[in-house]
Amino acid sequence: MTACGLDFGTSNTTLGIVNAAGPALLPLEGTSVTLPSAVFYGRDRSRHFGRAAIGAYVEGTDGRLMRSLKSVLGSALVDETTQVGRDRLKFRDVIAGYVAEARRRAETASQRELSRVVHGRPVFFVDDDVAGNARAEAVLAEIAREAGFAEVSFQYEPIAAALDYERHADREQLALIADIGGGTSDFSIVRIGPERRGREDRASDILANDGVRIGGVDFDRLLSLSTVMPLLGYRSPMRAKNTLVPNGPYLDLATWSAINRLYDAKVLRALAELARDAAMPDLIERLITVVEGQRGHTLAIAVEAAKIALSDVDETTIDLAWIEADLAATVTDADLDRHTATLAERIANRIRLCLTTAGLAAGDIDAVFLTGGSTRLANVRAAILAEIPAARVVEGDTFGSVGTGLAIEAARRYG
Repeated sequence: MTACGLDFGTSNTTLGIVNAAGPALLPLEGTSVTLPSAVFYGRDRSRHFGRAAIGAYVEGTDGRLMRSLKSVLGSALVDETTQVGRDRLKFRDVIAGYVAEARRRAETASQRELSRVVHGRPVFFVDDDVAGNARAEAVLAEIAREAGFAEVSFQYEPIAAALDYERHADREQLALIADIGGGTSDFSIVRIGPERRGREDRASDILANDGVRIGGVDFDRLLSLSTVMPLLGYRSPMRAKNTLVPNGPYLDLATWSAINRLYDAKVLRALAELARDAAMPDLIERLITVVEGQRGHTLAIAVEAAKIALSDVDETTIDLAWIEADLAATVTDADLDRHTATLAERIANRIRLCLTTAGLAAGDIDAVFLTGGSTRLANVRAAILAEIPAARVVEGDTFGSVGTGLAIEAARRYG
């Protein structure tokens, strides 16, 4: 029986083990070591995972797509049900099925039984809620056991990333580990070095941990609300004087984990009434087109793609011609920075708190290790580096550092 490290992420999942050659991430979808955290339930009760799930949805297969599954942990949504064909499923059961599938694929790839797991977790599932964080970890532990793991323990994701970074460290140093993922931003200040690498107890080397429930999906949401949703009637006027259309449907449509709430006959009836009473009913009709066709994830995927594209270009276009001929939204990197500036500042603020907790000044940090897909966002990166301007910048494996570190921790704990 083999121990493994599991990084169940908001956007992607990895699973690693330590073998004779060292830590290794296992292929979970074809040759790829990442499995997008997505499940598609076909009307015929078939299930597709990862890229195949997204592909089935994009190709128009009849069914229901679920993404950003981790986002429901720590919220009331985890025990809610959603309609999937003729069935109603709890979100926690959807997550358990996904984790079990990741384990099954990893066992096939490694030809080993994976019975012990060190599960990654954010520093905070829920901001400023000790009880909520404890409940979220307990639910995730139950899910892991339901997926077939006999022994389950946890490690903070930035600490796991530090273990991956330490493999290549040639001298002792103080490192700030910045793990900015799809759902959370997590930081640790860790003393690392080649002589510390093999120590059994590393508690004294961890000087501070902090985090905030902000990640890539939050940038998607604000970008969607500011550039796309106004084209569907967001914040447009009602016929009644001095009133605007309700925000609710737009907030759900812009939030990955809430999109499926809209696919209900009662919602469509409410939107029809809204179109009747709106001052600009043609915009509400566009919203109805998206909801009636259950194309909310199509919209979210397009916004996410635009966000990613703006890491490399100054301007991009979100094509919405599938809603209405010639409809599109042009987005610039300046737009993204402006609309998400408060998120970047809140992320940077956690670094200041982390330094205070550790009793350190910014100049005491030797290196900052960046991992997680959202470190590619220009304003996030700039906000982090502005807090520790003298530190050496080290680029981690964007999607693999945490999983690799969790595998190292699993081998240390379980052998």
